[in-house]
Amino acid sequence: MNQATRSLLFGIVLLLPAAARAQASYTNVIATNRLSFSARMGFNISATFKGVAPAPRVAPDGSPYNYDDGYVHTDVSGNFGGQTWNWGYDNSASQISVNNTILLSRTTPDGGGAPQALEENPSLGGEITYNRLLGAKDKWHYGFEAAANYLNISLHGSQTFSGNMSRVTDAYPFTSGTTPPTATPGNPYQGSFNGPGFVIGDTPTNSVTVLVPGIPIVDNQRYDGDLWGFRLGPYVEVPLGERWNLAFSGGLALGLLNSSASWSQTAGGTSISGSGSDFALLWGYYVGANVSYQFSEHWSAVGGAQFQSLGTYTHTYGGRDVEVDLSHALFVTLGVSYTF
Repeated sequence: MNQATRSLLFGIVLLLPAAARAQASYTNVIATNRLSFSARMGFNISATFKGVAPAPRVAPDGSPYNYDDGYVHTDVSGNFGGQTWNWGYDNSASQISVNNTILLSRTTPDGGGAPQALEENPSLGGEITYNRLLGAKDKWHYGFEAAANYLNISLHGSQTFSGNMSRVTDAYPFTSGTTPPTATPGNPYQGSFNGPGFVIGDTPTNSVTVLVPGIPIVDNQRYDGDLWGFRLGPYVEVPLGERWNLAFSGGLALGLLNSSASWSQTAGGTSISGSGSDFALLWGYYVGANVSYQFSEHWSAVGGAQFQSLGTYTHTYGGRDVEVDLSHALFVTLGVSYTF
């Protein structure tokens, strides 16, 4: 149990002595209006990261690198004569071959671990609820309720698994007797779309694929979201005694989700990562039940449980699909209410 949860439960327990000392000088009052203030804890909320993004590096024209250590793209001439100056590489000392070729390599994990569902219980927030009495039949009272709530969602995790790596090395030719531009990891060479520049062939003369087995692959993922929620629907309530009431409710649920996500993967000395943010409107339904204990003429302690479905939210963050499951969320509320 984390510190926030312990503090929340401690605050609720402080209400119990006051309730125990209350004098039964009044009967159970079903008022026309009720305003409730509650702490809200969310359970069964998860996020799953799927897929692997390409390397995030881009050439001067904004096109992504198609190799780990360089790129070969089409230039303004449409690669006239089978040559292009729209290419780049990182290290002339290691990537220029003796047979007048530029070596460019791409490393790709073969498969990998299963998508990991991140879940952390509970997610903490708060809620304010307004109940309006519309009528009564025998002991049953009925009306409508409207609520606004906030929930902070923070999910993170990592996994390490063993996988295979495929390393493809393509050799692009350049004219014998010419010298390609110098490049270092700190100062790579980057040709442009419009040029002019040093030209190489646009088609590899040789391609070699090497499979490296048993490479440790480390995945790290993090998802953070602020969920602002709204509920509206009917309720029915029945007294259980002089001070106890039981209520049931259900109806429409809306959510405004402001979220951000980040991830990284390290495999065989190669690291890729991505991040992003998004804002989404979600909608669904809820059902719930509350029990209240009246400890003064206008005040009651109230606790309840809700099932809420806002569906499944999916968005791409930096090349990975993140799926947030809000379709089976469970909430526990503890607080006080004031009747008038």
